[in-house]
Amino acid sequence: MEAGFALVLGQAVVPPDLESLVLILGASTLGAIVSRIHGRIVLPTVVVEIVLGIVIGQQVLGIAEVDAYIEFLAEFGLALLFFFAGLEVVEQRVARRSVSRGAVGWAISLAIGLGVGLVLSQAGMDAEWWLLGVALSTTTLGTLVPILSDARLLPTPLGSATLGAGVAGEFWPIVVISVFLTGVYGALAETLLLVGFGGTVALIAAVAMRARPPGLLRVLRETVHTTGQAAVRASMLLLAVLVLITDRVGFDFVLGAFAAGLVVGLTLDSPEGATVRMRLEGIGFGLLVPVYFVVAGMQFDLDSFLSVTGIALGALFLALLLVVRGTPALTWVRELGRRDTFSLALFSATGLPLIVAIVGIGADRGAISDGVGASLIGAGMLSVLLFPLLATRIVGARTGVEPIAEVPSDEY
Repeated sequence: MEAGFALVLGQAVVPPDLESLVLILGASTLGAIVSRIHGRIVLPTVVVEIVLGIVIGQQVLGIAEVDAYIEFLAEFGLALLFFFAGLEVVEQRVARRSVSRGAVGWAISLAIGLGVGLVLSQAGMDAEWWLLGVALSTTTLGTLVPILSDARLLPTPLGSATLGAGVAGEFWPIVVISVFLTGVYGALAETLLLVGFGGTVALIAAVAMRARPPGLLRVLRETVHTTGQAAVRASMLLLAVLVLITDRVGFDFVLGAFAAGLVVGLTLDSPEGATVRMRLEGIGFGLLVPVYFVVAGMQFDLDSFLSVTGIALGALFLALLLVVRGTPALTWVRELGRRDTFSLALFSATGLPLIVAIVGIGADRGAISDGVGASLIGAGMLSVLLFPLLATRIVGARTGVEPIAEVPSDEY
């Protein structure tokens, strides 16, 4: 069977490792169950998936390996992860004022992060200073939205400020790493190419939103609940096209994936689009995104992280996440007060999925060592486990909102 499958893929000499694939899918399924096995404490699914990947990987049980087929599925999952990040930016309908304040706050975080990265790099840390700066300035919007919703904070000023910080903490790091991780044409040429790519995406979005032939709309509606699924197929086609364009231009493919999410999000920004989004989430979060995080766990350098140096670096990065990403929260202190401002700082410093992606992309290009990357990912996992819980408890202590003893895991 393996040989036949390999022939279909045109690689008869190297058959796929189906046993490892089964174990990875089993880990992703178990992760979804384990994260909610306790009635009161809900763990972030992404953290559980990474841990289970570590367990089945070569550094613990050694029962699963990553071959070319699994690597492709994981890369597809990474593309979908950024695709859904683009969808979230549109779906949350964040107020313009919060978005602009969030962008200014992210610029402050980037300046601090780049300064910290430069100091660490000069001190001998085996990582590019700009990569450290960008990784420390990320925020995981997908994890924060259900937390804010469960704590009834979304309609509050704190919720709006957090959404603004989250949008900026996902959008701008993607743009920056797409440029910095290429270095093919030089800064000016790449900036011009980025502007051109942005214009192309805007044109595609405008056409998709305005040019809606009645016949095409009829087909899209009629196939939503049939095997045709034309809208889902068109969304995946757009994802592939924009990923191809960014790859050919010389940018990292995650920029194309994120842009595709923005375009699809704008196109599906209607009640009818909810079903299509649900189908897309089934493909992404039901299969490919979990594969990416389990594989990330399998490739995690556990020995380095559990060393004295690794643990010390992890603690340092956790503190730096709060400093780098939390400092801009001070711009909201007049509107929010001290307690909510500190909660905003904790929410803003919550970052894991983008950290995993940035470390993975950087490692492939030799911009960060495995040991430093492991400590950075470890700090990201701790930030997701600790910071939202502390933030909601602080808010609950002041407003009377019942503190939640769980970290929702429906989103990445």
